[in-house]
Amino acid sequence: MSMSISSLVTYKNLRAYHMISLLAIVISIISCNKSSKNSTEEEKQITFHIPLKQKFSEDIVMAISYLDSIKLDINSAKTNYKNSRIYFKKMEPVLSSLDVENYGFLNQPNILKIEEEDYTDIKINNPSGYQVLEEEIFAEEIDTTIILKHVNLVSQRLKLIQQNTSFKHLKTYHFLWLFRKAIIRVALTGITGFDSPVLENSLEESRIVYQSLKRNLSFLEKEFSDTILFKKWNDELDATIESLEKDFNSFDRYNFIKNHTHEQLALWNETVKDWNVTFPFELAIKNDATSLFSSETFNINYFSDHNDGKTTPEKIALGKKLFYDINLSLNNNISCATCHQPNKAFTDGLKISKNVTRNSPTLLYAALQKAFFYDKRAGGLEGQIINVIENKNEFHTDLKTLEETIKRDSVYVKEFTKVYNNENIRNREIRNAIASYIRSLLPFDSKFDRNINNIETSLSISEINGFNLFNGKAKCATCHFAPLFNGTVPPDYKESEIELIGVPKTKDTMNAVISDDLGRYHIYKTPERKHFFKTPTIRNANKTSPYMHNGVYNTLEEVLDFYNRGGGSGIGIKLENQTLPATPLNLTKKEIQELISFIKTLDDSNSNY
Repeated sequence: MSMSISSLVTYKNLRAYHMISLLAIVISIISCNKSSKNSTEEEKQITFHIPLKQKFSEDIVMAISYLDSIKLDINSAKTNYKNSRIYFKKMEPVLSSLDVENYGFLNQPNILKIEEEDYTDIKINNPSGYQVLEEEIFAEEIDTTIILKHVNLVSQRLKLIQQNTSFKHLKTYHFLWLFRKAIIRVALTGITGFDSPVLENSLEESRIVYQSLKRNLSFLEKEFSDTILFKKWNDELDATIESLEKDFNSFDRYNFIKNHTHEQLALWNETVKDWNVTFPFELAIKNDATSLFSSETFNINYFSDHNDGKTTPEKIALGKKLFYDINLSLNNNISCATCHQPNKAFTDGLKISKNVTRNSPTLLYAALQKAFFYDKRAGGLEGQIINVIENKNEFHTDLKTLEETIKRDSVYVKEFTKVYNNENIRNREIRNAIASYIRSLLPFDSKFDRNINNIETSLSISEINGFNLFNGKAKCATCHFAPLFNGTVPPDYKESEIELIGVPKTKDTMNAVISDDLGRYHIYKTPERKHFFKTPTIRNANKTSPYMHNGVYNTLEEVLDFYNRGGGSGIGIKLENQTLPATPLNLTKKEIQELISFIKTLDDSNSNY
């Protein structure tokens, strides 16, 4: 191990500091015990947050040390990067929960980061962090200046975290949340290669995360009243660590999630009961979720406007009626269902929807996003509905007229009064009712869902291989994240991604030209956002052709051929900011057919709409 003298001194000083701190806290605990024999939540908190902090501090010192060693010897960059990354992964479960922003900086993809709040507040930031370093250090031709620049940025950020991360507030429910979050991250991004784009070292890194989880869980061994449950955890974690000792491309991700991730969610729920823990609120994934592929997995309120109250069966029923009502449009000739037909998985089967400029996306699972429309111009379902109402090529009306239309209908007045307990019907309630119906379109009853949840065993080897390719060699899951298979990024689900993949104007691969539609650019006129579009779900994709925002492709085979070539860059379209890797995937014909076989297993039953 190569450690600079200054880092070694820091490490020794840190250990000494921890010994002093630990002694002080032990004395404090003894003093408290003299006045009370009952174990309080605060005392329980102290018993685990001290060793948790100590290990975190040791890991961050080592991560910094290996990075600083690169500055001393650039020829050691590859080895020292890998070693630093090991310690980063060891602290990932804690860091990603205690400091989401700094974790995001350290683990961001090597893609220009653009924040558009409004026309006067647009920030364009070049990325940095471990993924950027990986691409620079393991490039065919390296630029020492750029590598050292990012080494300094990452090292400085780690030192900032080292100085400012607090553990004092942690309670057992915080620990449970961060523990589960790490499990979910491994399943949905870790084993896909999402944050190891060049080395594809994701399985080994996932092993490191699980080793860290096992270590961290040992700090709370005394919390278990059921000692058998603690043993179950250790056996399961050991089995998981062993299962990850596989080749990246041949790894069976389907059975990993089915037999390990879901088993751990069940154990996690048992632990919640055993520790008698209550949670102050729910995150994106429900506190009692036992599967990642279920209608009971997601907390729908996390994805909606909290001021509109809970989605109820009465709101859904009313919203469904409004969804199919052509009288809401100015000319009484169009409803929401005109462009979103249930028998076509809530699309319309057209290349470009009538009177608009883009293909009609499915509304199934649309509620589980953080932005709407292909260009993300709406931040919520209710806001999206305003756009449709006021668009002259769609409903061509306004919110006031919409209100008056509803108020003239005595049946609607009676229903709204009952559902919203308010005789004064406003457009807000009308939009919320429609949005409530859309929020109910989360069936999770596809063949794939039923199999991964052990309801049936009907998946073929080809279909399972397709899922594994989707999450592995084909790299589909680095943009279409399971279980939603859209661009809403797990495990925090705070952002729905937009990408530049280079969709062409026509299917021509010899003289390809980029689509005329500038996408996100139309919203704020940010040049770096030209041709960026939101990543849609591929659930029910077998039913939603034609594909892409302009409907350029008619079959899944055509879509996969486009990706296999390297997107727009692979067919000769020169794009500076393409987010899709430009190198060919080298998928065989058999692998493409297996991918398609898997995608078809994501078809839901029409009966659940």
